[in-house]
Amino acid sequence: MSKIRAVIVDPNVPGRLALSEVAAPKPAPDEALVRVAAISLNRGEVKRSTTAEAGWQSGWDLAGVVEAPAADGSGPPQGARVVGLLRAGAWAEQVAVPSNALAEVPASVSFAQAATLPVAGLTAYHALIKGGSLLGRSVLITGASGGVGYFAIQLARLSGAQVTAYIRQATYENFVKEAGAQTVVIGEDLSAASEYGPYHLIVESVGGKTLGVALGLLAQDGKTVLYGVSGGAEVTFNAAQFFGTGSVSLYGLRLFDELRFESAAVGLKRLLNLVEAGQLHPHIDLEASWTQIADVAQQLLDRRFPGKAVLQVSN
Repeated sequence: MSKIRAVIVDPNVPGRLALSEVAAPKPAPDEALVRVAAISLNRGEVKRSTTAEAGWQSGWDLAGVVEAPAADGSGPPQGARVVGLLRAGAWAEQVAVPSNALAEVPASVSFAQAATLPVAGLTAYHALIKGGSLLGRSVLITGASGGVGYFAIQLARLSGAQVTAYIRQATYENFVKEAGAQTVVIGEDLSAASEYGPYHLIVESVGGKTLGVALGLLAQDGKTVLYGVSGGAEVTFNAAQFFGTGSVSLYGLRLFDELRFESAAVGLKRLLNLVEAGQLHPHIDLEASWTQIADVAQQLLDRRFPGKAVLQVSN
């Protein structure tokens, strides 16, 4: 097969995303050729597509079946159901994926469920790792109704934490409570979260004023892990309060940097085991055909739904 279908940036169509024929992938020795069954959308890759050059292939999350295993013998065998991620180009019929970025999917886990895990699940997983032992400790999660936030709530509860969720829309209160948040703070101002603090770990994705307030809510030896700035990139905070608290820190997390130290395969396997055991529940708010990519991507940018969007790839 010399050509396959993939999602590319097309500035001439509404939404700038469209299906088009592209050259078929040619796997490196350490890459498996995967026939994609489902893809998941994340705000980062969708926002990138709004300004990317024509022809750029987007996509991070994928789930499917190994058509040809890695030539060097690493990774899952032919026919294995797998989930994985790429830095770009995952939204295609076929993809070449490094074997250390793939994990086998248990039979009881659907491709749609698996496809939600790579970026959102791994980001939550690595953010919580930064907090060390969370047993009996207070954790604050901002942007809690998003894909990462929803996973972070569940993983924090599984770790024995006392979880406070921060959301800006009251309509999502039950949603984050169902994920496991014991307390919920609602509104444009995070200050009310001080009632349930101070916090050993804050998982933060809003930035701006929210981050400024969050830095003042840390307990001694506490850490804020920042992985997004949806509310603004510039931050003002009380520096005297921050260093005066004692041994607190702010950590900037980018998932693909974290994967230099622990392969995606390791974290994905752990997350899949939790899903298989019924302890971690991916929330798919919207599921459709990948032919609707432009419309679904716009809905994601407009925050018309919480949780995750998954698209089925028709071959």
